[in-house]
Amino acid sequence: MSDTIILEVARFHPERDTEPSYQSFEVPLRADWMVLDALNHIKDQLDGSLAFRWSCRMGICGSCGMMVNGVPSLTCESLLMNFAPGPVRIGPLDHFPVIKDLAIEMDEFMGKLQKVRPWIVRKDDYVPKREFIQTPKQLAAFQQFTLCINCMLCYAACPVYGLDPSFTGPAALALAERYNLDSRDQGSAERTDLLAQHDGIWDCTVVGECSEVCPKNVDPSLAIQQYKISATKDWFKTWLMPWGNK
Repeated sequence: MSDTIILEVARFHPERDTEPSYQSFEVPLRADWMVLDALNHIKDQLDGSLAFRWSCRMGICGSCGMMVNGVPSLTCESLLMNFAPGPVRIGPLDHFPVIKDLAIEMDEFMGKLQKVRPWIVRKDDYVPKREFIQTPKQLAAFQQFTLCINCMLCYAACPVYGLDPSFTGPAALALAERYNLDSRDQGSAERTDLLAQHDGIWDCTVVGECSEVCPKNVDPSLAIQQYKISATKDWFKTWLMPWGNK
């Protein structure tokens, strides 16, 4: 086996390019290298102008998400040796505007997160002496959805988001359901008013690619379908028992 491998890396500079192109780099093929190591080698040794994001290198921060051979992946968890003999094509996450090379614009995603009110909402003034007590069973109802690291791989994999950028999207909807299921939260009705709309839970067509690519094994598709069921139940309750809200 060769001791080097070719990376075909997307290059795009908005001030001079009308569309992305790919540039090939030959990098060492080492048994312990991830794709992110190869990108850092390019930036440090071959072309310092290459732009991409990374931070923790431990699969926690979620900032190094890119398309690796067409699959949304965390480059810090993608073993370079698995792509031998190459070449390996690296591009920015699909469905997002590109700032430069492999770095994407995140503002719209951050706005969608803010929209779902991803925090515990309380309507009463009760303040516990120590903390709100929660049983292991109550925690288990939403615990998997707390593992999301906002890497946006699910958005890059979602064909609905690719066709309709107004779609709130998998990660934000799963986060909303995480708080809806939290026994300490009282804001589910407010979130449902916002998200039981065309650009919310009902825009999801249950393709399931979001759950396939999640590096933390979160199941956003399941969260959205659970949300659809609870929203439907709430609608029937208001229709059959309209006095319940009075």
